[in-house]
Amino acid sequence: MKLITKLDQIAETAPCSLALGTFDGLHRGHMAVIHAAAAPGPGLEYWEPAVFTFESSPSGVCSVVTPRDKERLLETAGIRRLYSMRFSEVREMEARTFAEEVLFRKCRAKRLCCGEDFRFGRGAAGDVSLLQRLCLENGVELFVVPPVLEDGEKVSSTRIRAAVEAADIPLANRLLGRPFGFSLEVIHGNHIGTGLGTPTINQAIPDNFVLPKFGVYASWVRVGGKYFAGVTNIGLKPTVGSDRVLSETWMPDFSGDLYGKRVRLFLLRFLRPEKKFGSLQELKEEISKNTRQAKEIARACPPPGFGLGTCNFSRQS
Repeated sequence: MKLITKLDQIAETAPCSLALGTFDGLHRGHMAVIHAAAAPGPGLEYWEPAVFTFESSPSGVCSVVTPRDKERLLETAGIRRLYSMRFSEVREMEARTFAEEVLFRKCRAKRLCCGEDFRFGRGAAGDVSLLQRLCLENGVELFVVPPVLEDGEKVSSTRIRAAVEAADIPLANRLLGRPFGFSLEVIHGNHIGTGLGTPTINQAIPDNFVLPKFGVYASWVRVGGKYFAGVTNIGLKPTVGSDRVLSETWMPDFSGDLYGKRVRLFLLRFLRPEKKFGSLQELKEEISKNTRQAKEIARACPPPGFGLGTCNFSRQS
């Protein structure tokens, strides 16, 4: 997949079928737009599947997918060209100018795919109705994807953020259509876990990524293509202290050095809130209890594949 991050990087290229959106979650609703762009043209002619999006949400809200995972999911879905821009590059463009100069001329879009609430242009003045007129004038097909519903409500990144922040991981997973998680570098911690006999991997949660409710979760961790059940604490580790939000995971069936490597983690179920223990021994006993709980949950939820998880996203809390 070719990645273009600036307008002046756009060179002469093949016609494309272009999905439009912020895509800050790549949830089921977003993926419906992506799949529409990746479908064959009306005459089965080949238009290169492409996406036009922004590196971060113009509204400033936290993403529920990291930039690296976003790229991998799009490539897995068949996207071959990704325009991932800074919003400042197009913020002052009028709607017509953005559509005609950027989408039609520079990107060479022959089909546009978007959701019903798509907005574009300076001050978000352009809507789907205007886009339809501009497409008709320029001989471009427009496919407007209807919203995807869950429990009678629209699937949205807002709902997913709320679910993650409330530790309702099963709901977040159903809305996403895949297990919620992230792939981050393993960094050094305070090595307290090693002393307790429960060595952990530490991963720093990025500033612009949604923060799960602080506490302990059952998890799956993928290392070298294999999956290990894990117990993950997300927060500030009140018993031993931390100066930043960390994901700290113990995998009882894994041993090895992962420092500096990227490790993918999927959250499965919330076990308990983060709390401060009176001693390290009390903490160790609680970790043992949580480990038994996490293994039971993992046995009921087979390891997921990236992008197309096989977990049973049940409604249990």
